[in-house]
Amino acid sequence: MKGLIPLFLGIFGTFAFSWVGLAVISNWQIGHLNPQMEEDGTDVYPQPQSGMVERGRRVYVANGCVYCHSQQVRADYAADDIERKWGDRRSAPRDYIFERQVFLGKMRMGPDLANVGARAPAEQESAPAPPTGGAAPAGSPGQQPAVAPPSSPAPPGASPNPPPKSAGSPAPKASPPVAGSPPAAAGSPPPPTVSPAPKAPAPPAPNASPGSTSAPVAANTSPAPATSPATSPAPTPVSGEPPIYSVAWHHKHLYSPRSINIDSNMPSYGFLYQTRQISDVPSVDALHFTGSNAPPEGWEIVPTFDAQCLVAYLMSRNQSHPLKGITSAAPAAPSPSPSPAPAK
Repeated sequence: MKGLIPLFLGIFGTFAFSWVGLAVISNWQIGHLNPQMEEDGTDVYPQPQSGMVERGRRVYVANGCVYCHSQQVRADYAADDIERKWGDRRSAPRDYIFERQVFLGKMRMGPDLANVGARAPAEQESAPAPPTGGAAPAGSPGQQPAVAPPSSPAPPGASPNPPPKSAGSPAPKASPPVAGSPPAAAGSPPPPTVSPAPKAPAPPAPNASPGSTSAPVAANTSPAPATSPATSPAPTPVSGEPPIYSVAWHHKHLYSPRSINIDSNMPSYGFLYQTRQISDVPSVDALHFTGSNAPPEGWEIVPTFDAQCLVAYLMSRNQSHPLKGITSAAPAAPSPSPSPAPAK
């Protein structure tokens, strides 16, 4: 009986010390965090998610995605996550203030997904390009057919096509001879008109776009600054495939991972999709496959609502917003080009 009280106090002290260190101190440090915003109340980060994103989060957990993917970009002194282009800064507690279950992850059998939504291409890049040589759909911006400029109307009574010259029509006047040239011999044809030499093209403006054709682009010898990993455009996909990290790419990757990467060990989530017969017109959300994954003739593969919510959740993963006090991996500044020495 004499040792029972010290044993009880020892057990109670151990649990109390652990609770204070893991719960009380942690809540004292980060429990008061609020979304970051500007003084005028704009640029709020992070923002709570709801609707399809919240349902997609539950689908993400129910299908075990948390066991193979983390959502934590570790600092550069602890890992090489930033060098792997998984983010341009380390994750911070403020990134998770609206998440009641934080998916930091313990192991990674796949890439980190903290910024997978930031890798999505822009809206104009996600749209499938029209086939080469085909007409652009009506109403699509930037794809209007080229229209020849209207010619000036002919005066009243004039024929649209000039009549052929008769044998007795006067010959056109010859251009005056250039100073210093020898006189033309009798009966010889008039000398050709000498056009002035073309002027040298002006150098392009500093802000000219790379694809501009109004002036030749001068060669740039200075190194271009590296782009931010989280905001850099997605790599160019194979011809006929959806842009990488786009909505269509995620659906195709979930349905058949090995159609994207032949060495992938990710399981197929085909049960989140429905193979149905085409009724009137094919669905705009139908997945396009070739080979063994292609549906039978007259059938299509469309995502269910859970699959759409899961992709919406993946597209919402974005920790690329700059945070105060968190240093981002800024791109290396280009070295200044040496200035030419003044002429003596």
